[in-house]
Amino acid sequence: MKPLTQFFALATLFALLGPAAHAQEVKAGDLVITQAWSRATPSGAKVAGGYLTIENKGSAPDRLVGGSGDIAGKVEVHEMAMNNGVMTMRSLDKGLSIEPGKTVKLAPGGHHLMLMDLKQSFKEGDKIPVTLEFEKAGKVTLSLDVQSVGAKGPSAGEMKHDHSGMKK
Repeated sequence: MKPLTQFFALATLFALLGPAAHAQEVKAGDLVITQAWSRATPSGAKVAGGYLTIENKGSAPDRLVGGSGDIAGKVEVHEMAMNNGVMTMRSLDKGLSIEPGKTVKLAPGGHHLMLMDLKQSFKEGDKIPVTLEFEKAGKVTLSLDVQSVGAKGPSAGEMKHDHSGMKK
């Protein structure tokens, strides 16, 4: 194969595989962390959310107790909840438990990482390195894939179906 032909063959393969080919899976002890993402932030924003999925494949619980990152002055574990019809957010000072055999999803409107005192805005397509700290598994570094401002989830692994050409 000629180099140019090889290039187009690889480019076509990556186009067909899409973002899922770049999905990151990080292991920390018995924990498997996937779908780490954040949203783009407006210029001058001082806070952002971080979202991910943590699966505990071990036989003992672990706890996400915090994090850090060069991009933010502080990284905390937070919870959003409805109390008497009012959305509240609070820091989980004792962290977030990940029970054995369970999966915990940090997502908008629930548990999430709160990145505070941002040193720069997040732009769609960025990869933001953060270090998470677990009670037992210790520290693990991963990247948050920055999605669009209004994203509801990570683009990697999302299935998009177009049924517009189907007959009823």
